Amino acid sequence: MVKRRVIFTFSQELVQEPVIYTLSQQFNLVTNIRRADISEDEGWAVVELEGDENDIEQGIAWVTSRGVRVDPANGDFTEN
Repeated sequence: MVKRRVIFTFSQELVQEPVIYTLSQQFNLVTNIRRADISEDEGWAVVELEGDENDIEQGIAWVTSRGVRVDPANGDFTEN
């Protein structure tokens, strides 16, 4: 199992959809939301993905295909 942290950026159309939940269910990934800011218009979340490397890659490809912007998360995103 590997871990990868990414930043998901959601448009207004995607804010209400359970994208992170569906990602974890469809691709057998453990998702840990490290930090997030969601409003009615947009949102972002720093998400730690844990699972098989291939599952993570396929999951990221699926999230991207849904219209979510995915960027690598650099730095320490822990709770304050």
